[in-house]
Amino acid sequence: MVTRPSPTRKPAKGLPFIDLGAQHAPLKKEMLARVAEIIDRSQFILGPEVEAFEREFAAYCGVKHGVGVSNGCDALRLSLEAMGIGAGDEVIVPTFTFAATAFAVTHAGATPVFVDVDPVTLTMDAEKARAEVGPKTKAIMPVHLFGCPADMDAIVRLARDRGVRVIEDAAQAHGARIGGKRVGSIGDVGCFSFYPSKNLGALGDGGAVVTDSAELAKRVATLRNCGSVERYVHEFVGYNNRLDNVQAAWLRLKLARLDDMNRKRRKVAALYDELLTEVRTPLARPGAEHVYHLYVVRHPERDRLKERLAAAGIPCGVYYPVPLHLQPCYKSLGYKEGECPVAEHAAKEVLALPIWPEMTPAQVKRVAAALGGR
Repeated sequence: MVTRPSPTRKPAKGLPFIDLGAQHAPLKKEMLARVAEIIDRSQFILGPEVEAFEREFAAYCGVKHGVGVSNGCDALRLSLEAMGIGAGDEVIVPTFTFAATAFAVTHAGATPVFVDVDPVTLTMDAEKARAEVGPKTKAIMPVHLFGCPADMDAIVRLARDRGVRVIEDAAQAHGARIGGKRVGSIGDVGCFSFYPSKNLGALGDGGAVVTDSAELAKRVATLRNCGSVERYVHEFVGYNNRLDNVQAAWLRLKLARLDDMNRKRRKVAALYDELLTEVRTPLARPGAEHVYHLYVVRHPERDRLKERLAAAGIPCGVYYPVPLHLQPCYKSLGYKEGECPVAEHAAKEVLALPIWPEMTPAQVKRVAAALGGR
């Protein structure tokens, strides 16, 4: 069984996988003051902090509208439903990603159609997606995996040619750019998760949808709030998928520091790139800016590397050991082993190494030395 390393637990005499304490300590005093204000005002659900964060995050992404929601999976699902995508429709999804991407499609009532990934970036292969577009296709859902932007030029071009929507799953890529544009601002909507270990992480679950469409933003905002604009009057059968004021206050504090934190992540990644000699290090396509939510290397003898890291007290993670088209929950869709060979091969080789903005050169060198690097 492959388990995800804890983002906070530090192994005995070892490194953490991510040190959230180092990131949070400088913000704690200011955040406690903001929480005290929220408590004094008794404004906990939606409210001024959420509204301010929605404006600030939309502006950061370079779009007109932002809607805070309960988590990243719900951001995707609400976007699908806001577009009227549901039963009888198909959505093209990369097979190499976290299951929530496909779950959102299923929860919306549509069917995910899985496609293989690019062998270099492990993001959606646009040509493989083109081959799967059919009369039932209503959207393409590229994932900016591990912080690496997908091939959005090709994907948007394909979507416009075929008259389908583009929903960006940017849950792992806060602040990443391609062609000078922030991810999340290129398709029809961008969907984000604020799980605590993300580049922009909350104190619990949280998410957002960003878009230039006032209509889509209003519909997502209505759906997330029980389908209601006017209290006790329900325009749609909606959900309780709201972002709360405490999470928004925390996210506002961190958003102001996001670019600096991403710069530090790239610095850590650059040192890994320099030191690691026995593994395949991550690459982004030309014109793309990786933000290294995860630093994922590849090696045909991954299990041997895991043993070496464990012996040195260094945690690691496998993202992801089973591609979505081979997951038991999607067996009914009829996919077979060998249909997405790039993803299947990558699933046997990928290994995520510790990374966080405050990681020191000495800590990076310790990980590299355990893997036989310089």
